[in-house]
Amino acid sequence: MSKKETKKDSRPKQNKRAADRSAVIMELFRSFPGKKYTLKNLASASGGNDKEGRYRTKEIVEAMKREGVIEEIAPGKFRLSTAQMPAYEGVVDLTPTGAAYVKVEGFDKDVFVDGRNTAHALQDDVVKLVIIRKKRNGDPEGEITQIIKRGDRQYVGTVELTRSHAFVRPSSRKMPYDIFIRTLVPGLHDGDKVVVRITEWPAETKSPVGEIIDNLGAAGDNDTEMHAILAEFNLPYKYPEEVEQAADAIPCEIPAAEYKKRRDFRGVTTFTIDPADAKDFDDALSIRRIGEDRWEIGVHIADVTYYVDENGIIEAEGRERATSVYLVDRTIPMLPEKLSNFLCSLRPGEEKLCFSAVFEMDSDLNIHSQWIGRTVILSDRRFTYEEAQKTIETGEGEYSEELLTLNTLAQKMRKERFRNGAVAFDREEAKFTLDEKGKPTGVYFKVQKEANQLIEEFMLLANRTVAEFVGKKRGAGANAERTFVYRVHDKPDPDKLAKFSNFILKFGYYFKPDAKGREISREINKLMKEIKGKSEENVISTLAIRSMAKAYYSTENIGHYGLAFRYYTHFTSPIRRYPDMMVHRLLARYLAGEGSADAEFYDRQCEHSSEMEVIAADAERASVKYKMAEFMLDRIGQEFDGAISGVSEWGIYVELDDTHIEGMVSTRDLTDDVYSFSEEEYALRGHRTGRTLTLGDKVRIKVKNADLARKQIDFELVGTIDFKTGTLKEYPSMTAAAKDSAIKDSHRKHRRK
Repeated sequence: MSKKETKKDSRPKQNKRAADRSAVIMELFRSFPGKKYTLKNLASASGGNDKEGRYRTKEIVEAMKREGVIEEIAPGKFRLSTAQMPAYEGVVDLTPTGAAYVKVEGFDKDVFVDGRNTAHALQDDVVKLVIIRKKRNGDPEGEITQIIKRGDRQYVGTVELTRSHAFVRPSSRKMPYDIFIRTLVPGLHDGDKVVVRITEWPAETKSPVGEIIDNLGAAGDNDTEMHAILAEFNLPYKYPEEVEQAADAIPCEIPAAEYKKRRDFRGVTTFTIDPADAKDFDDALSIRRIGEDRWEIGVHIADVTYYVDENGIIEAEGRERATSVYLVDRTIPMLPEKLSNFLCSLRPGEEKLCFSAVFEMDSDLNIHSQWIGRTVILSDRRFTYEEAQKTIETGEGEYSEELLTLNTLAQKMRKERFRNGAVAFDREEAKFTLDEKGKPTGVYFKVQKEANQLIEEFMLLANRTVAEFVGKKRGAGANAERTFVYRVHDKPDPDKLAKFSNFILKFGYYFKPDAKGREISREINKLMKEIKGKSEENVISTLAIRSMAKAYYSTENIGHYGLAFRYYTHFTSPIRRYPDMMVHRLLARYLAGEGSADAEFYDRQCEHSSEMEVIAADAERASVKYKMAEFMLDRIGQEFDGAISGVSEWGIYVELDDTHIEGMVSTRDLTDDVYSFSEEEYALRGHRTGRTLTLGDKVRIKVKNADLARKQIDFELVGTIDFKTGTLKEYPSMTAAAKDSAIKDSHRKHRRK
């Protein structure tokens, strides 16, 4: 055979080898999309690392690079191009370290993204990402390839001034980067708290660039800090000028023609019962005897929608806010003050327009007739809860007969409600006494007494009645089903109940997690009675609440499990809740005989109102945490007893017995052992000693630090307290060398696993 023939015959083999090598390399990149390969790695894996193999590999890699199949992410290191990987869309949840978790619809778990791979994405950004690898536990890890939409978010932080520019150090743990400010605003001082909007983040810079949109004032000032909390949650702390002007322009006089359209209750005994510091009175009760063992009772609610134009800017502002916000020292009303505190506030001695539910009732709670419609009232008296309670307890005082009658009926309604399966949670709520500068000087507990329950039961009756009136089917036709806004609450999750049942066994309590229907609520109520007044009451009741579903607004009625109502809505607080305004408008529509409203519009508003309710509650908790930290500043170094109220991989949370103030003992400060977190046991477990620190354990702590900026209190663990004897068992400390040895031993055990 000639050389020419030999050469000719070898070409197909060479081409095949090249094709095989190319296919192997492509398969490597596609099988391990996040892995980085060198030419040497690829040559060895695809047929040989000799001179010719390296040459052929380089040719293949260069061609793939030109075609955009792979990318060189560092000199001599290649991986599959992100453009070749399946892309997903999700929302960013940023961590304090700069890493992120991306919530992707359809994924069981959020996708972890290392801080190096976030592409400068920030909290709530909508992003595109690819999965680059799976961790050892099977969880996905991703890389963000594109920011589709920046979250509409502002940040609160403290100013650090230089001569020509400034940096703002954000307060939020969801913003781990300082923000560079190029343009300074007049009157800015070092240490001021400001509100910042990010304007850009150039790829080559470490910090985003922002602009100051408001200077809140000096850090540490009470007004500054409360406004900062509102701004941190993107909640407004003042009204736009045009909204205030629109409110001021609303006439105060009631037109004469309006009286003729309404049922007149001005001659009926009527009063309000509210907290002592309340400024807006949005509900009143009227009562008159109309026969032997028969009363007419009216639940009168401020007719806010009479004053607010459905298409006006006040309505738009209220719809966006969706709720009033209650911080430790102030209320930020949903509606301007002229409406919430004056026009729509049912103040004594003033004629007011209302939407009312009126009942003819006997002492056995039989409702002989009911009426819903618009009214005009005149409140005779404004009671505080304390004043009404005194009359209930003593039987003496103004309108004592009326109050005692209402209270008797309310207590019967309450017993009937629990007999029907309502759930009772009576967790103590801590409140602060504040001085004139807003500094906390003491802690007290808000106690629900019969006066509170009186109002609660009649408001529940009105809410349920309105929901039934609209929601119950009335035959076939257009009015058979009508769009409405319900307050709904789903049944408890069985898995959560089972976990809760296992936990309370350690305290000697038994709970049947496999109970069906209303039997579950009876089991919970039985447990709540058993733990009443016990040291473990707060921990168990908190965990019981967490095992329940969350209530929300919806046009789809699934009932309210916690109240044991088939139909339920929020009708009674339109001054402070936008869903109640929607209910008033829909109720007026259906009373007038009009057809069903647009379901899609009300679906959107229910979802928005539910979201804003959660945000407002988070802001309220942040203000409480700030005051807790401020209160404990003067108590650093002091020791207190408490119970473990939460457990995480970072440490244990301890709630103090006497104040319910909560702080954290960091895992790194547990010096007697190396601890790991067990989610199933709600516990930290020591590797060397086997000691556990679990939810509900009684402990003694020392106050280590109170950080106002982070709204966080740091505790040191002094020891554990025996439940039965109350004796303290101090926790021993390890030497630094012993702890280092224990850490290494823990790592070795982890590797073997």
